[in-house]
Amino acid sequence: MIRTLFRSLEAVHGMIYFAPEAETRYASVGLDRPGGYFASRAAALGAVGAEVVIATFYNFNPEIVRARIPQAWEKVTPQRMLELRWEAADEALRKVLPDDLKEITELARRAAERAKEMLHGRTLFAAHAALPWPDDTLLQLFHAQTLLREFRGDGHLAALLRQNITGIEALVLHVATGDYPAEVLRKTRAWSEQQWAATVEDLRQRGLVGEDQLLTEKGRELRQGVEDDTDRMAAPAYDVLSDQEKQRFVELATPLSKAVLEAGMVPGRR
Repeated sequence: MIRTLFRSLEAVHGMIYFAPEAETRYASVGLDRPGGYFASRAAALGAVGAEVVIATFYNFNPEIVRARIPQAWEKVTPQRMLELRWEAADEALRKVLPDDLKEITELARRAAERAKEMLHGRTLFAAHAALPWPDDTLLQLFHAQTLLREFRGDGHLAALLRQNITGIEALVLHVATGDYPAEVLRKTRAWSEQQWAATVEDLRQRGLVGEDQLLTEKGRELRQGVEDDTDRMAAPAYDVLSDQEKQRFVELATPLSKAVLEAGMVPGRR
């Protein structure tokens, strides 16, 4: 149920990483697509250095981060990046979401506020949790799901660390489920073909990936353990909702994510 709750509203936040409305705004201050992504998501942390972004974003090649952070802060302040992100989210979502968002926003905000009581060990989430709530209902919904995403995401990193899985290993294991193309994750995270191949071979030697580059039984067990740990660590955010309210959350949120996906706002997903 926890994963269903998260996924039911996931696209309402996830679209911001692909929205042309965001890319155009970031370009206006001199940032390319990767630079805009790193700076906009890290802006809540302040003008941090590359190492902080590498640590909190986890699975990107450190070199692509170092090529853009902290240089981005010479072009734009973190506060301005946050403003640009809000503007982009507002413009993009207003095109596809209905006006009546009061009930789902109240439910999502309650869960997000509950998550804010559990900052421990969740650095990127804590930075976003310190941001003020916007006045507009649509942006409140976007912010609530941003908080729930980063809350879950920081827990996911803890689950990966518990299994001593590196960032690139996490990507290869994701691809090895057969659900996602290797080239997309490899290129967007800026890993070379040689680095990727070496990681595949290492995981094969460890018995986690087979000759077909898909998960072995051992690999499936490890990855399922990570996913289960992630769900367990995300669950407390939603414990403020009754079972009936959780069902209502999914009922209200699912059409919103569907609208985002059907509009093509998250590439490769419908």
